[in-house]
Amino acid sequence: MRYVYGITSALLVGGTALALVTQSPVGAQVAQNERSEIAKVVPRSGAPESFADLVEQLQPAVVNISTKQEVTLGVRLNPFAGTREPITQEQQGGGSGFLISDDGYIVTNNHVITGGPRGEQVNEVTVTLTNQKEYRAKIVGRDATSDLALLKIDAKGLPFVKFGDSNKARVGDWVVAIGNPLGLGSTVTAGIISAVQRNIGNNGPYDRYIQTDTAINRGNSGGPLFDLEGNVVGITNMLISPVGANIGVNFAIPADAAIPVIEALKAGERPQRGYLGIGIVPVTEDYAAALGLPKDRGEMIQRVEEGEAADKAGLKRGDVVTSVNGKEVTPQQTLSYLIANVKPGTRIPIEIIRDGKAMTLNAVVGTRPTEEELAGSSFDPEEEQTMPEDPKGSADQAVQDELGMAVQTLTPEIAGSIGVQRGTKGLVIAAVGSSSDAGSKGLRRGDVILSINRTPVTTAEGLAKGVADAKKAGRTAVLLEILRRGQPPAFIPIRIDGE
Repeated sequence: MRYVYGITSALLVGGTALALVTQSPVGAQVAQNERSEIAKVVPRSGAPESFADLVEQLQPAVVNISTKQEVTLGVRLNPFAGTREPITQEQQGGGSGFLISDDGYIVTNNHVITGGPRGEQVNEVTVTLTNQKEYRAKIVGRDATSDLALLKIDAKGLPFVKFGDSNKARVGDWVVAIGNPLGLGSTVTAGIISAVQRNIGNNGPYDRYIQTDTAINRGNSGGPLFDLEGNVVGITNMLISPVGANIGVNFAIPADAAIPVIEALKAGERPQRGYLGIGIVPVTEDYAAALGLPKDRGEMIQRVEEGEAADKAGLKRGDVVTSVNGKEVTPQQTLSYLIANVKPGTRIPIEIIRDGKAMTLNAVVGTRPTEEELAGSSFDPEEEQTMPEDPKGSADQAVQDELGMAVQTLTPEIAGSIGVQRGTKGLVIAAVGSSSDAGSKGLRRGDVILSINRTPVTTAEGLAKGVADAKKAGRTAVLLEILRRGQPPAFIPIRIDGE
């Protein structure tokens, strides 16, 4: 279970899709939450005398998930061999999940099956059913943006449940959560829906939750939230608490937001989301006063990415977007949320205010990049950055050891943020050791390496190979071609081993 001290944020996908499980053929196993079965245990709407019969029907489809992950904590020098060795540690984690088919597909949260400092996929996932049978699970797919993942175990004839229509969920409805909080297997809690379509203030594209007072804690993550008809209306995801434990303010990903993501993962595809390519801020009271506009209506464009949908549509910095595809932009219905839920390739009207005048522009919505690509677009060359203690791989380790720097592939987004041509190919320096030769010669974060020994380079592996080739040739230095914003490229010799 993810939890936050005070109010923080999560980015979740919105939108709707077709039902995940279709009608079973005659003779096939029936879902545990089939309406006809649930009607026997919950005969009418409202609070039942007991949840026991409902839970007995649903509980077998909820699973416990445990994970193992080998995490690199840093590196150490072996004084006998004169080499650097990684310091690793096995970390264990886990959470909850639920079966959505009788052949072993399981839904859970992405953060349940990730570990390490960069959210790497865990090495091993074990699923335990309520009958205590254990299975090694395969990770079919995971989506960090929506915090959803799909697993598969090799088994048949399993109990399973179906998604319901979370758009029909109402504030005050009874809901039941089943999961594995705090290592206590298959625990049941009940409560009501406190809010629907809850925006917790992150201004993100998927900031929409079902809020419930149903008691959930660490380990409940990925478990189902059922209505009294036995439908999965939400996937337990997060709690807000000043103490890190349940205080009755808990959140679940709505089923209607989860279904299209799960369908895409099951098909081996990446979920597609709309994208304009702009940086935005809400029109707060101060912005409204400066612009002569009503507060809390619309969002101002601070940045327009070259060549993206907004740029092609003619949107400019300083424009205030008030409506998208006929829907008003408000704090509860943010621009990011509205655009993310438009199918890429769709042409939509965008209403703006520019220099006090209302205008309507039309944009063909693009495809939202991955979270990793978006993170790259916010690369700040002025940010203080120390050398990483846990390089991503052997090539990164070699570059750090031999040249005294950390690098990453230059993307068009990073190129734009550091002020070089978006089509530039190379490596951007992420950090430089202060005592390294590179550091003493003035190389710094944000510089671009175009080539090594006059051979173009775009990956850490290519840079490491250039160093290795130089060492084989008996050289003690390599020649790097460096590009810095506002200056022509220059060749700089850097001694090998970073000394």
